[in-house]
This record gives sequence, structure tokens and C-alpha cells, in this order.
Amino acid sequence: MIEIRHKSSGDLLAGLERDTLALADLREMRLAGADLAGADLRNTRLERTDLTDADLSGADLSGATLTSAALNGANLSGANLSCAKLGVSSHTQATMMQQCDLSGANLSRADLRNVEFRGSSLTGATLTRADMRRANFSNCDLSGVTAFNALFIKANLRDANLSQSNLSDSHLNDAVLISADLSGAVLESLSHEGFTVINLANLENARLNGAKLHGISAEDANFRNANLTDADLTGAVLGGAILRNANVTRTDFAGVELATVTMDFANFSQALNAEIPSYKENLR
Repeated sequence: MIEIRHKSSGDLLAGLERDTLALADLREMRLAGADLAGADLRNTRLERTDLTDADLSGADLSGATLTSAALNGANLSGANLSCAKLGVSSHTQATMMQQCDLSGANLSRADLRNVEFRGSSLTGATLTRADMRRANFSNCDLSGVTAFNALFIKANLRDANLSQSNLSDSHLNDAVLISADLSGAVLESLSHEGFTVINLANLENARLNGAKLHGISAEDANFRNANLTDADLTGAVLGGAILRNANVTRTDFAGVELATVTMDFANFSQALNAEIPSYKENLR
């Protein structure tokens, strides 16, 4: 017999005649505030379950299904959500995870499409090969995350903290990164022939100071008013990119073709290794 109790009051929320919660069917159960810290929830079915404010810290949710579940305010710090299914193609059926603590959590290979993470903390989390297409990470703390080969396509990362994160070989095509903090972030490839993609991404007012962007594909990306101080853009593909009024102090542009880049009001006299076409030399 397994009893699930409220983390504060100790009230009984559910009782199950089984030895483990792994592979259990907990669909549509009301488990708000549940104490499930360290629980074995591998491959458990939790669709449409209310886990608002639940304590799932250190829990093993690998392979679990949580679509349409409510996890707002839940503590998932250090939890294992590898290969878990939280996302779907429809925004209305994805998991709600606003104001969650996912610090140090393992979300590698998880399906996070359209998941609502607004205001959550994912500091030091692992997101390698996770599918985060159209997920909402606005105002989230993703500092120090590891996200190799991850999909952030059309994700909302507005005002997110991605400082010191490692996004090598990830795809951030058409992502919203307005006013995001990417200072010290690594977006260069782990292999000689690979590259990270941020084509069409909106990085207006973003902080990219000290970011490693070697060989990145940033075609038609918007860097208007972005801070690229000390960033490494060597070998980057910037066709059609907008750097209007960007801070490019000590930004390294070695091997970058700037012919189609909008450079107005960006002071390239402070940039490194920038080969500026003659017809653009007088731009301000």
C-alpha cells in the first residue's frame, strides 16, 4: 500500500494498492501539494493530473507522461525527467509548469513542445536533445544549462537568463531572445563540421558579451541594440543579419562576410578583424 500525502498538512491525498509508483496510472488525480520527493515515477501516467505546488524534488520521472498536467509552483529540483513526455503539438494540451523549480533537473531527450515554463528556474539543468519547439521560457533562469543538440525552434526566451549556458549544436531558428542574457554562453559547435543555428532569431537588446559564437549560422537574425562586447563571431554566417546600433567592442569578426549585414550606427572601429566593404565604411 502506497500513501500519497500532502507535504505540509500530511493529509492523505491518495492510496494505491501497489508496491511502487513506477508504471502506475495516476491520470486525472488531484495531487496538489503532494509529497513525492524522491519518488519512483518511472514511466508513470500522469496526464491531466493536478500536481500544483507538489514536492517532486529528486523524483525519477524518466519516461513518464505528463501531458495536460498542472505543475505550476512544483519543486522538481534534481528530478530525472529524461525522455518524459510533457509536450504536444497543441499549446492547450501541453504541461503547465510556471514558477517551477527545475534547478539541476535532467530533461535530456524530453518532449517539451509548447510547454509553459514562464518564470521557472532551470539553473544547471540538462536539456540535451530535448525538443522545446514553441515552448515558453520567458523570464526563466536557464543560467548554466547544458543543451547540446536541442531544439529551441520558435521558442519564447524573452528576458530569459541563459548566461554561461552551453547550447552547442542546438537549433534556435526563429526563437524570441529579446533582452535575453546570453553573456558567456557557448553556441559554437562541439565538432569541426557542425554548427549552432539561430537563423531568423530575434536578439534585440540581448546581452551576448563574451559569448562564443564561432561558426554560428545567424542568417537574417536581429541583433539590433545587442551587446556583443568581447564575443567571438569568427567564421559566423551573418547573411542578412541586423547589427544596427549593436555594441561590437572587441567583437571578433574574422572570416565573416559583412556585405549583406545591416551595420548602421554600430561602431565597427572598435571591432576586431572586421573586413568592412568600402561602400559601408562611412556608415554610422
